[in-house]
Amino acid sequence: MDRRAFLKLVGLSSVFAEGAFRGLLAVEQPTVAVAEGKEYGRTTRNAVNLLGGMRRFVKPGDVVVIKPNMGWDRTPAQGANTHPLVVRALAEEAIAAGAKRVKVFDRTCNDERRCYVQSGMSEALKGLRAMELKFIENERFRKVTINGKALREWELYGEALSADVFINVPVAKHHGLTRLTLGLKNVMGVMGGNRGGTHRHIEEALADINGVVKSHLTVIDATRILTDHGPQGGDLKDVKVLNTVIASTDIVAADAYATTLFGLKPADIAVTVAAHRRGLGEMNLNRVRILRG
Repeated sequence: MDRRAFLKLVGLSSVFAEGAFRGLLAVEQPTVAVAEGKEYGRTTRNAVNLLGGMRRFVKPGDVVVIKPNMGWDRTPAQGANTHPLVVRALAEEAIAAGAKRVKVFDRTCNDERRCYVQSGMSEALKGLRAMELKFIENERFRKVTINGKALREWELYGEALSADVFINVPVAKHHGLTRLTLGLKNVMGVMGGNRGGTHRHIEEALADINGVVKSHLTVIDATRILTDHGPQGGDLKDVKVLNTVIASTDIVAADAYATTLFGLKPADIAVTVAAHRRGLGEMNLNRVRILRG
């Protein structure tokens, strides 16, 4: 065998080896952590620790965005917003892991000042160093080329895109349009413009957006879930207390598991199905490792 043929063979072997390695990574089983307990800060930490702890995600000097649902002028008990104690625990863990700055924000549906106060977020996050609870600033939205199935481009919040770590923290609740709103839909809170314009093909639009805005960690607040009249709610009769927090690096798997808390299957939620078809995560719970703590 001459030198050229030998080098070609070695090169092909390297390509095959690299391909096999990537294939192994691709089939790594997704994991969903499920923690239960009435002390919501501890329960949140337990869920993240089942995945390896916050230091797996946050490195010293990182800028971290924690994106809860704070869209509604509702109290924590009403279940329309992410529970503030879940958010505080994540912020504390990120700071302890060495985050340079932790930013919390949402583009609200009701008046932002009332939402931030009524949700309990303003009070819960007081006194944390390296912590910013921010109102959305319209000038920070920037047009992003998406080239998706439903959206060609959209205005997205710059601070979400530039963060070293993006932690997506939805509350699990009923939604009149999409049946449920979970991690995939919570990313609408970093969208500018007329979000109502996405409603006609919302499952594909949300898959488009989640293909651009990557959630490094999804933590679903199911401490109490809103079972009807979402997303705004208001009636405590629609709230079911579960004392549960779900965490995963796979946003689709996290949403799929949370769906079962409502007596539904992942395939019942068009948003989950669309994201799975796009390769954004696993919706078949038989292929997901469930860790409990």
